[in-house]
Amino acid sequence: MGGRKDGVRRSDARDLGLRRDRSRGRVGGVSDSDRVILDPTAERRPLRRRLAARGSRLRGPIGLIDISKARGDVFLEELEALLGQRAPGEEIIRLRKPTFTKPAPPSLREEIAQRCRVVIQALAD
Repeated sequence: MGGRKDGVRRSDARDLGLRRDRSRGRVGGVSDSDRVILDPTAERRPLRRRLAARGSRLRGPIGLIDISKARGDVFLEELEALLGQRAPGEEIIRLRKPTFTKPAPPSLREEIAQRCRVVIQALAD
């Protein structure tokens, strides 16, 4: 299939003008703040997007979003337990999309934006 450990297919890497940085084991030509993020919602050509600024530590409220795929709730339960150990005292808010086949409804997106400072969206099968 042409898959690689970094998740970028060979054909995608060529199309994007990326090269494999063998000395570091990652895709070369992409800085830490400028990454290629593939959008699963019918994006025809991958775009370069800047990563949002990140703080030095995780601060909540932390939203854990279940997209309604099978076993996503199991993954999030484990993640919630780990966050409880690594970020004790931080509020964790569990939310769920009605279906994984469509984007989150506007009301859920608004709730996430108002209630959560950090969001982790999980999917599993």
